[in-house]
Amino acid sequence: MKPTIFKRFSCTLLAAVGILLAISGNAKAMIDGITGTTFDIVAKEGYISTPDGNSIYNWGYAEQGKPMQYPGPTLILNQGDSITINLSNELTVPVSMVFPGQANVNATGGVQGLITREAPPGGNVTYTFTATNAGTYLYHSGTLMDIEVEMGLLGAIIVRPTGYDPMMMKMAYDSMDSMYDHEYLFLQTEIDPRIHVIVEKEGITGLENTNYLSNYFPVYWFLNGRCAPDTMGSAFAQHLPNQPYNCMPMMHPGDKLLMRVIGGGRDLHPFHHHGNHATVIAKNGRLLSSGMGMEADLREVVFTIKTVPGETYDAIFEWTGKDLGWDIYGHAPGDPLEPHEYAPDHGKPFPVLLPEKQELTFGGMYSGSPFLGVMGALPPGEGGLNPDAGFTYMWHSHTEKEMTNYDIFPGGLMTMLMIVSHGVPIDHEM
Repeated sequence: MKPTIFKRFSCTLLAAVGILLAISGNAKAMIDGITGTTFDIVAKEGYISTPDGNSIYNWGYAEQGKPMQYPGPTLILNQGDSITINLSNELTVPVSMVFPGQANVNATGGVQGLITREAPPGGNVTYTFTATNAGTYLYHSGTLMDIEVEMGLLGAIIVRPTGYDPMMMKMAYDSMDSMYDHEYLFLQTEIDPRIHVIVEKEGITGLENTNYLSNYFPVYWFLNGRCAPDTMGSAFAQHLPNQPYNCMPMMHPGDKLLMRVIGGGRDLHPFHHHGNHATVIAKNGRLLSSGMGMEADLREVVFTIKTVPGETYDAIFEWTGKDLGWDIYGHAPGDPLEPHEYAPDHGKPFPVLLPEKQELTFGGMYSGSPFLGVMGALPPGEGGLNPDAGFTYMWHSHTEKEMTNYDIFPGGLMTMLMIVSHGVPIDHEM
C-alpha cells in the first residue's frame, strides 16, 4: 500500500471511530431545515470538505447572512401556505430556482431565462407559489443546469400535510399509510472535482476547452452533502461549516421510519437498505394511490430504492427482527415480551455457540453480547463504539464504487441505520 493511500485510509478510519463513539447522541428523529412562508436565499461560493482531506470549490444556496451550504437549506413548508422566496446572487453568473412538483410558480424581477426568471450577478428575483400538495420535493437552479446543479445549487423541500401534529400523529400525506415515528432525509448527489477546479480557476467558459461535461466522471458521492463517514457525524458540526446536514437514521424495533429519498444529481443511485424491505408509498410528492380518497394501494415493496435523477421517493421502513430465528433480546421462554417483539422467536436460543473470548477478534461496534440492549464483558481496549448495544445495518449505494472517497473505501454514499432497544431514547422532535 502506498504511504499516501495508507494515510488517507487511516484518516478515514480514525474519523469513523470518532463519529461512532457519539452515534447515540447524534441521531436525530426530525429533519433539519428552515420553516416559514418567506425565505431570503443567497447563491454564493465556498468550499466543502471530504473525509480524505480534500477541499472542493462549490456553489450553494444559503440563508441571508449565513455561509454557503451544500445542499441548500431544506425548506419545510405547510400545505396550503403561500410561499415567497427572494433569491439574491453573489456569483459571477446568472442563477435561478425551479421547483418541480409545485404548480403556478410566479417569478418577478431579474431577467428572463430559458426556463424561468434569473438573478444576474448582483441581482435579485422573487418566486411565489402555494404549497398545494404535501410531500417530498427537490429544488435546483434552472440556469445552465448541467453546470450549476453539479456545482451545488440544489436543495430539498418538505411540505407537511394539513393538520400535521408532530406531538400526536405524524403523517407524510393525508393517509394512514404514511404514518411514521421518525423521518430522515437522503438527498443523493455526486461530484466530478475536475469541473469544480476549472470553474474555480477559469470560470464556466473554461469548461468549453474540456470534455468534462460529456465525459462525466464523479469520484465523490454524498448523502445530504456529506461523504461517509461524515454522514454519521453531528449535524451542524463546526469542522463542516458548509455541510450542516448529517444522515444517521436511528429507530426502535417496531417503529415506522419514513425515508425521504431524493435523486439530486445526474446519476442513478440504487440505494440499498439492509435489514428489511421498505414500502414506497409516494413518488415525486404524490401518494401511490389509485384514486381520490384511497390509501397508498399502489405502494411498492422494495429492498433497494432505484433513485432516479430528479425524482423523490417516500418509503416506510420497519424492523422487529422478524424471522431471524432467534430471540434478539436473549429472553428465556417465560420472560415477558418486549414492545413489538416478534413473538414466534421469543425465547429461541442464539443459533451458534460463540467461542471463548480469547479466541475472538472484536469489532469496535461489538457490545460483548449478540443481543439487543445487552452489554457483555470485553477485554480491555476492545469495543466501546456501541454503548447502547444496538444493532447496525449499512445503508448504501449498490453501485459499489460509490461507497468510496476518490477510490478509498469506506466512504461515499453510505451511512448506518442503528436499531436500539426501547429503553434507549432517540433525539425526538421538539
